[in-house]
Amino acid sequence: MAQNNNTDQEDYIYSDHSDEYVPVRFRSSEISQVYSKLNVKLPSKRDNVHQKAQKSTETEILVGPTAKVSLVDQTVDLKRRQIIKEKTEQEKQLEEEMALMEAVSKKKKLTSASEIAQGVVYTEPMKTSWRPFKRFRNMPESEKISLRQKLRIIVDGEDIPPPIISFDSMRFPKPILKYLYEKNITIPSPIQMQGLPIASNQKEVKLPFEKGEGPVGILLSPSRELAQQTHDGILEISRVLKEGGYPEIRSLLCIGGISMNEQQYTLNKGVHIVVATPGRLQDMLQKGKLKLDNCIYMCLDEADRMIGFGFEEDVRNIMSFFKEFAQSALVKPIIVNVGRSGAASLDVLQNVEYVKQEMRIVHLLDTLQKTAPPVLIFAENKTDVDNIMEYLLLKGVEAVSIHGGKSQEERNYAISNFRSGNKDVLVATDVASKGLDFAGIKHVINFDMPRDIEDYVHRIGRTGRSGKTGLATTYVNTSSSDQILLDLKHLLIESKQNVPAFLYSIYDPSDKYRKEDDSLDTSIGCAFCGGLGHRILDCPKLEAQRRLERSGMRNQSEVYGNDY
Repeated sequence: MAQNNNTDQEDYIYSDHSDEYVPVRFRSSEISQVYSKLNVKLPSKRDNVHQKAQKSTETEILVGPTAKVSLVDQTVDLKRRQIIKEKTEQEKQLEEEMALMEAVSKKKKLTSASEIAQGVVYTEPMKTSWRPFKRFRNMPESEKISLRQKLRIIVDGEDIPPPIISFDSMRFPKPILKYLYEKNITIPSPIQMQGLPIASNQKEVKLPFEKGEGPVGILLSPSRELAQQTHDGILEISRVLKEGGYPEIRSLLCIGGISMNEQQYTLNKGVHIVVATPGRLQDMLQKGKLKLDNCIYMCLDEADRMIGFGFEEDVRNIMSFFKEFAQSALVKPIIVNVGRSGAASLDVLQNVEYVKQEMRIVHLLDTLQKTAPPVLIFAENKTDVDNIMEYLLLKGVEAVSIHGGKSQEERNYAISNFRSGNKDVLVATDVASKGLDFAGIKHVINFDMPRDIEDYVHRIGRTGRSGKTGLATTYVNTSSSDQILLDLKHLLIESKQNVPAFLYSIYDPSDKYRKEDDSLDTSIGCAFCGGLGHRILDCPKLEAQRRLERSGMRNQSEVYGNDY
């Protein structure tokens, strides 16, 4: 039986079947003999190695757009062979942050609408006439750096004059120096030491203006109160200059709530400076009541608030009325900071208390006992301001309040009475936290934690001014987000303040960025708002701004309290 099988196998092998299929029953121990009879050479071990190497080479050549393999499959294969390394979570986060910052920085420069259309580009700044005294001009660069380090001044830009440590050396007119000394302002602050010499690089102008001429400078403010305060200061300085024999400087206050007829009377005499809120200024420009043909200076007070919250187009429209646009001064911009941008004043003692939402208003009386007046109380919304005001009046506290829902007359009454000392407490929304200056504020009370840490810094900055120490008390509870509380915690640590235990109980992702001495690396905070407890990807201020831009709508009464 076996012999017959072998005979069949041999018959098949020796027959002319070289192109035919070899049955399975012939593929056993004699398979090599079968291939030999068919003149088929089996590959050797060396041949197998060579074929594998050749295949590998072909695969490497076929990586890229010419390959017959999809890009996804190529990437997977490269990662499998560890040619492409997997990115860490931290590397991915840094890439996202860099992309977001690049997108933010690519926003158009703040030029006027007409200049954008014409493609006007400025290449040189305005020519200036002011120069510091020779001893400051000849100061060695190493000495400038040493002085700035001592004063904690940080600068960025070109052709920066040195800090000047006295008003006398700033070459101001004698009447202004006398006015400052009468106000007990004898030594400039660090920001004034560096900022005033930079701002004094000014172009000569003609004084006085004739009837209907002017202005030479526009100053935009985010609120009526801040504009009023600035205007009052200009009037005082103008008065002392006139009394000292200098030409009169006329200033116009251009805000809502003031009769346009009164403003027109001042305009008819010719003005040098206009202090305004954007809404009223736009209205007067569009009606032809004001011309900016001679205007070469523009100052944006609290510019971040005006530009960052949807009012950019208002400012652009105003700039389109300039004949000689003031942005030429921004060809070589100079940035000045004292300490870290966004840091709290070291002259303010910060006290943070956990107070339940419903117990805050009752707790106010105890908090008010900590210091003598005057005291500022801040609240996020108008309803809270009204409730606090009503409660304090019932308890016999001499208090006034301001917010966007009040008339201009009511707001002026509150500000003037608080400033004069007739009232002990001012209750306000954030409209009063930025820019407004009240002398000798002893205590700032935050009835709630603001939405971003920058507003907190501005609130508490109303006290501890002019070298004096102040107190800031802040109520927090479960209504405050963990993110803002982490920002607060790191701000307290940075300012060497007492940090409540409940703030340490919050999970903190930034702990991994701590240095060997357990201090936080301040370079890893938010690059947009300066908060140390979050990164730019989680920035509440940036998110609010982007949300506002996406909506394409602005609720001015809600954002600024009808200040525009």
